[in-house]
Amino acid sequence: MVEGGATTADRTEFTECWRTVWKTPYIMRLALSAGIGGLLFGYDTGVISGALLYIRDDFEDVDKKTWLQETIVSMAVAGAIIGAAFGGYMNDRWGRRVAILAADIVFFFGAIVMAVAPNPWVIIIGRILVGLGVGMASMTAPLYISEASPARIRGALVSTNGLMITGGQFLSYLINLAFTRAPGTWRWMLGVAGIPALVQFVLMLSLPESPRWLYRKDRVDEARAILEKIYPAQEVEDELNALKLSVDAEKADEAVIGEGMIAKVKGALKNRVVRRGLYAGITVQVAQQFVGINTVMYYAPTIVQFAGFASNSVALALSLITSGLNAVGSIVSMCFVDRYGRRRLMLVSMTGIIFFLVILSVVFMEASSHAPKIGGVESAHFGSNSTCSAYLTAPDAPRWSCMTCLKADCAFCANADSEFHPGACLDSSKVVRGECRAENRVFFQQGCPSKFGFLAVVLLGLYIISYSPGMGTVPWIVNSEIYPLRYRGVGGGIAAVSNWCSNLIVSESYLSLTEALGAGGTFFLFAGISTISLVFIYFLVPETKGLQFEEVEKLLEDGYRPRLFGGKKEQSKDKS
Repeated sequence: MVEGGATTADRTEFTECWRTVWKTPYIMRLALSAGIGGLLFGYDTGVISGALLYIRDDFEDVDKKTWLQETIVSMAVAGAIIGAAFGGYMNDRWGRRVAILAADIVFFFGAIVMAVAPNPWVIIIGRILVGLGVGMASMTAPLYISEASPARIRGALVSTNGLMITGGQFLSYLINLAFTRAPGTWRWMLGVAGIPALVQFVLMLSLPESPRWLYRKDRVDEARAILEKIYPAQEVEDELNALKLSVDAEKADEAVIGEGMIAKVKGALKNRVVRRGLYAGITVQVAQQFVGINTVMYYAPTIVQFAGFASNSVALALSLITSGLNAVGSIVSMCFVDRYGRRRLMLVSMTGIIFFLVILSVVFMEASSHAPKIGGVESAHFGSNSTCSAYLTAPDAPRWSCMTCLKADCAFCANADSEFHPGACLDSSKVVRGECRAENRVFFQQGCPSKFGFLAVVLLGLYIISYSPGMGTVPWIVNSEIYPLRYRGVGGGIAAVSNWCSNLIVSESYLSLTEALGAGGTFFLFAGISTISLVFIYFLVPETKGLQFEEVEKLLEDGYRPRLFGGKKEQSKDKS
């Protein structure tokens, strides 16, 4: 949170972080309590992927209609867009702490609504409510942590928010697995989400407001009291003086542009430094979503089923591996984000993402081309009333494969001797599914039996390993430190809205894209978009490692160009 004071980015900030919080545990208490907002974000992202499997089982409309599945998933994102936008206003008007408390209340009630929902449309209302809470928390938690952190460990502490996000995703998969055999399955999965929101609400009641916000509201004594708990006594006056300079500059700007949110947005867009900060902040937030990560988080079990694993519980168990790797990657990011820098981690991360997306695309295309054939005798075995009507009337029925069958909105009942032998193309109703399983056959609705299935899961894991340490956490760190103080709330809000809008586009279109392009084509599309994103990051995002906030502002004022294109060598405070 610091404006002044020395930094020591020369050694791993993660090590310095633990050294500092060991001496001043209050700092970690602030970071972890606010970081539960990231846990809400992560839990909501992960839990719907498993719950959707069982919602489809309970509501036939959901099972039959791809757009309804996409709507159940994406309405939380739509709510988050509104929540992130309103969160920016709340942050500046009422403070970071109040925004987090409000997010907890909305999220808690949304979880209860989902748990008791009698039909899919009430689930959607609950998803919108939890989305509002997630959107408010997603841009407030890293901001609160950043402003309560010394600069020398700011990156590592903001990374705790990313760790809580991935930890929440991992927890959601564990909860999903725990309730697979419980009555109500998905109701428990979605309802349990209210518990961390309640815990954070209680914790935040005992924590202070951000010292930056307090100072801005002329509550100097309160700000000083908090700074004294965070910094050594000899650094407190320096911090207060630096805050005074920032607030004076902010008030001077407000005298020109006004105080309202609309005025601030206009002022931000007119300010060259803020515009350049937004170019970088929005670029990394949009790129984070268009690499396709939330298709994996929202639809991981479904993607595993695409790879040929039909069982809901097996799909959830394998998805747990990818979620665990995501959490491990967040820890790696905390260790290295301030040693190697934000920019470098993102560039390396994007390169790995593109590589593994291309390989995944090839594997899924190969799996599709080697799908088991449809056997006429096998299909006839179940009778014409159970056989897929499109198959019965197709002139090219002898050439049909499992994939052709699934694209016709039917299901594949595997051969009793081997899943890879010709099977039956049947209607996808619950009754027919029961007939297939009664003969100890596997019923495939999302993907086909494949010898490439395990390889696809391994590649998904490698994709996550590439994503998590860089693009998983760094965009939130960049957005917590790249805007001037007076525009930090509105700048973070605009960037968070761009993140959620991109998330909405991806989550609302993924299943439709897989129907149109196949899983392989969809991953290849994400690889192409990721390549474009890599170029934008290279040209627009500067390194902010170890810099004070006013140094970041000066860097943007001077304008950033990569070294290969005539830019200066990137500087950071690497004094030890």
